[in-house]
Amino acid sequence: MRAVLICIDKPGSLDLRLANRAAHVDYLKASAAVELAGPFLEGEAMVGSMLVLNVETLDEARAWAAADPYAKAGLFASVDIREWKKVIG
Repeated sequence: MRAVLICIDKPGSLDLRLANRAAHVDYLKASAAVELAGPFLEGEAMVGSMLVLNVETLDEARAWAAADPYAKAGLFASVDIREWKKVIG
């Protein structure tokens, strides 16, 4: 199954994001579950993340999200995880 993660950064947390970006990107690259990933933008500033994971269960997606270096650093104000069905693309 696919799960979409919508992660919204805490306001004013760009420095925290940048300080943990290398570890986050390494985590993404090391995971076979990640199909798509990228930041939300406001102008040039990154303000959140959207990811599509291919996992067995939503609990697996939740565990993956909790282990993300961004989450461990306390970057996100909110994380919404939903089952998603790919139809086009």
